[in-house]
Amino acid sequence: MAHAQRSSPIFPEEPFFLDSSMKLIECVPNFSEGCRPEVVAAIRDAIAGVPGAHILDTSADASHNRCVITFVAPIDVVADAAFAGIREAQQRIDLTTHAGEHPRMGAADVVPFIPLEGATMEDCIALARALGERVGRELGIPVFLYERAATRPDRENLADVRRGEFEGIRAEIGTTPQRTPDFGPSAVHPTAGAVAIGARPFLVAYNVYLGPASNMPVAKEVAKAVRGSAGGLKYVKGLGFEVDGQAQVSMNLVDTEKTPLHQAYDMVRMEAEARGVTPTWSELVGLVPERVLFEAAARHVRLRNFSPDMVLERKVRTAISGGESVSEFVGSVASPSPTPGGGSVAAHAGALAAALAQMVAGLTVGKKKYVAVDAEMRELAVRAAGLGNTLATLVARDASAYAIVAAAYKLPADSEAQQSEKAARIDDALVHAAEVPLETARACAQVAELALAVAERGNTNAASDAGVAALLAEAGCVGAGYNVRINVSSLTDKGRGMALADEAKQLVSRARELARKTTEIVEKALN
Repeated sequence: MAHAQRSSPIFPEEPFFLDSSMKLIECVPNFSEGCRPEVVAAIRDAIAGVPGAHILDTSADASHNRCVITFVAPIDVVADAAFAGIREAQQRIDLTTHAGEHPRMGAADVVPFIPLEGATMEDCIALARALGERVGRELGIPVFLYERAATRPDRENLADVRRGEFEGIRAEIGTTPQRTPDFGPSAVHPTAGAVAIGARPFLVAYNVYLGPASNMPVAKEVAKAVRGSAGGLKYVKGLGFEVDGQAQVSMNLVDTEKTPLHQAYDMVRMEAEARGVTPTWSELVGLVPERVLFEAAARHVRLRNFSPDMVLERKVRTAISGGESVSEFVGSVASPSPTPGGGSVAAHAGALAAALAQMVAGLTVGKKKYVAVDAEMRELAVRAAGLGNTLATLVARDASAYAIVAAAYKLPADSEAQQSEKAARIDDALVHAAEVPLETARACAQVAELALAVAERGNTNAASDAGVAALLAEAGCVGAGYNVRINVSSLTDKGRGMALADEAKQLVSRARELARKTTEIVEKALN
């Protein structure tokens, strides 16, 4: 569970910069030490000592006798950094003399990997398995895989894996099938115990305080009412603790998209007030995605149709940084959200095609062999750059168009007048949502023309690049056409969309023919 945060971070870090093309992983290992700052610092320094690992937050609590270290690293070094922390904890923490409020099974108690930019849950599962094998083999610590990395259903829940804690697992491991570790020996390490290593979505550790310790019975009742395992909120784990003379409801929100922070707080408050107690304050332990706080704030002041894009600082960051990185865009597409979707991806494919056409033109300009087409290639490069900028804008415009459609579908329809107004607004939004990908299809068809031109008359050493440009332009045009047609098919007045759908089909046919001609030229050049 979440524990009280004493300082965040207790070790300030310098800013760091990462290559936007790399896969980025977050790791949040929990260690059974919160009373000795020098031990916490040693573990933290061991992790930070691995090149490429960056500490984001270190939180320690004496009541729980536990610390949580949050760090990020590229996928190729994150397991090494986690291993360094586990090894340091093994050398410095003795569970036979450890005592604290928080349940624990190991010196390094739990080590989860969380996918960030460009990474997937599958990446994190593979990391958990690789690290588990290494910890078992090199350190002699038994490893239990949990959450998404679990090899059996009864180990998906961390509480089930850790049941009985160090002492209980020490007595049962190697004697029952349920306690057979995934890696390492079938006996706990004498002092370091066992460790749970897993992969999971982003978890928010959140505590709500209910006043003095005399309210502990209420805190335990509320925690039971809130946690999903007892019939409360799904994706919430909760326990009641006494921390510094106060009653605390400690929660882990394991999926804030399905059970947001504000919902967890509201239920704690409702259950506590039903028992005559009012929450006094709450705290976050470690880091939290900004989306979680935006949602809580929007809910509190009842903002309608709130979007994080309304936040000034986000706009400024995007403008200054030059926009979203490729890995960020890929991660956004992979997320369980309808935007950015196929229309945005089609525009992005077209933008990449334009960039390749521009590259081939640039590789042709200034070469004596191609002096006859030098002026044409210079102009073509400018046209490609313009189309690329247009398509880059259409990536965002497509997502915005979908938001307008979604808002129209949410309009009230209690009366006939409202029903009529809603139907008209939906049709208007659908037409707009079809017009945006139609622009994408037009631009992609033009890019396909440029790809054919650079394949025919550009630098033959870059023929394959011209071919990829043609294929991407075709894919972007076809994908945009799909988005035109699906929006048109939802119109109440089908006649409003006929011309849009017809033009989209014509553009797709044109892009396909241009791509066919380009690939023939490329195949000839390659052979």
